Amino acid sequence: MRKLMKTTAALAATIGLATAAQAQDGYFAGKSIEIVVPFGEGGATFVSAKFLEPYFEKHLPGNPDIDVVSRPGGGSILGANWFEQNAKSDGTTILFTTSSTANPFVLGQEGVEYRLADYRVAYSHPFSAVAYVSPTTGVTSAADIKNATTQLIYGGIAAAASDLPGLLSFEVLDLDVKSVLGFNGRGPVRLAFEQGELNLDYQFTPVYLTQVVPSVDAGTAVPLWTGGAMDGGVLKARDSIAPELPSVYEVHEMLYGSAPSGIEWDAFQGVASVTYAYGLTGYMHPDTPQEVIDLFAETVAAINDDPEFQQEALKVTNGARLNAGPDTEAAIKAALSPSEEVKTYLRDLLSTKYGVNF
Repeated sequence: MRKLMKTTAALAATIGLATAAQAQDGYFAGKSIEIVVPFGEGGATFVSAKFLEPYFEKHLPGNPDIDVVSRPGGGSILGANWFEQNAKSDGTTILFTTSSTANPFVLGQEGVEYRLADYRVAYSHPFSAVAYVSPTTGVTSAADIKNATTQLIYGGIAAAASDLPGLLSFEVLDLDVKSVLGFNGRGPVRLAFEQGELNLDYQFTPVYLTQVVPSVDAGTAVPLWTGGAMDGGVLKARDSIAPELPSVYEVHEMLYGSAPSGIEWDAFQGVASVTYAYGLTGYMHPDTPQEVIDLFAETVAAINDDPEFQQEALKVTNGARLNAGPDTEAAIKAALSPSEEVKTYLRDLLSTKYGVNF
């Protein structure tokens, strides 16, 4: 009996040590996290997910394996629908996507099965954009954008996708812009600008820093403004991507002597905050425990403090940091749940001006 008691005690101690060791290893010890990117490999979202991969592997408790999986199709709708049907609620499945997924949800487009506004927000990676113009327009800065000597011509992919905040900025600023849509990517748009077929463009952070800044330095492109950054719940601050440039909010103040307001501004701020301020967002299953959300917030803080990340981020986003936590989640959920007035405005604008079918 005494020998049995010793054996039982030893087994209990072993189990206790194993449990303690597992707790010390961390929540994700021995697990894999699948990052679902609903776009093709090589695109900005996939590249960003791969850029962040080693930092999450390094700083998440338990050092899980991160597996970035591309599930393209339907302008991101197919991949998001897959996530809706297959995501686990333990934090091991993440939908990493952009406003190209958010806009169809907000607008209620056909084929959308995912419940984006119900998802938990693990983190976001700012992915701003800069508007710039050809000097052939006679425009030398944002302040004289309304004095263009030629018709402003903007090129884009699709009105209801990532072009939407740019198009809405034209409405906020009351600009006369002819939009040519249907390009198969922002790369071809930039080439059309360089060839003189377009004279107004928006490019996202990595492309602006690597492809457009040299054109600015050469005098063949004039930077105008950025989408802006959040300040007290308002998309009015200057963006770290190009702090020398005003935000759309500031440009409105320059042109009209007052802060933007009204339905056009409400629509722009909602769409642009998801596109720019919280550009690339990692979503989780609605039933993901708060413990997991908190772990990601702590991990994001550790990543932001990582000197290696800070150095590499300068090349990708001009040093932009990740966002996480309750304020980030609240802001994104608010942007994904606009008023019926804003949704009606967006649907009417897109259908009448850009021929979008709903």
